[in-house]
Amino acid sequence: MTITLYQASIPLLVRGLNTLSTLLDKAEQHAGQHQLDAQQLLSARLYEDMFPLSAQIQRASDTAKATASRLSGVAAPAFADDESTFDELQARINKTLLFLETVTPEAVDGQEERPVTMKLRGEERTMTAQEYLTVFGLPNFLFHVTTAYGILRHQGVKLGKMDFLGL
Repeated sequence: MTITLYQASIPLLVRGLNTLSTLLDKAEQHAGQHQLDAQQLLSARLYEDMFPLSAQIQRASDTAKATASRLSGVAAPAFADDESTFDELQARINKTLLFLETVTPEAVDGQEERPVTMKLRGEERTMTAQEYLTVFGLPNFLFHVTTAYGILRHQGVKLGKMDFLGL
């Protein structure tokens, strides 16, 4: 069985964003049930030097857009990173999903060896599109999805592995 670059990227990004949407729904329900200020959850961090929940969602969105763009050559939309409510973060996820819908298999497949250049820690780094996906794009995206999940669990939101897996 052969898996294409598109199959290994866009569907996984879509699934992860849908998972984040579900996690945010459950977080909002949790806040309502426990009379918590939504900002308490949105500003929660796993550790003081890490991004808060809202920024984890923004970074996951940015990484999904950038990954799709770098693999396909389709320009990604820019978002302002000014979301401060559950509804605004859900809207950002939806806008990201709409962008991913525009990226076709034809634009991605066959681009495995295309050079992708990006800045990492202030230095330019070039790798193939396939290497970018497997070494940076997907791991970075999943880091932010996982961290958002971890923040919400730490805040007492009732989530399990199946919520993370989207099952």
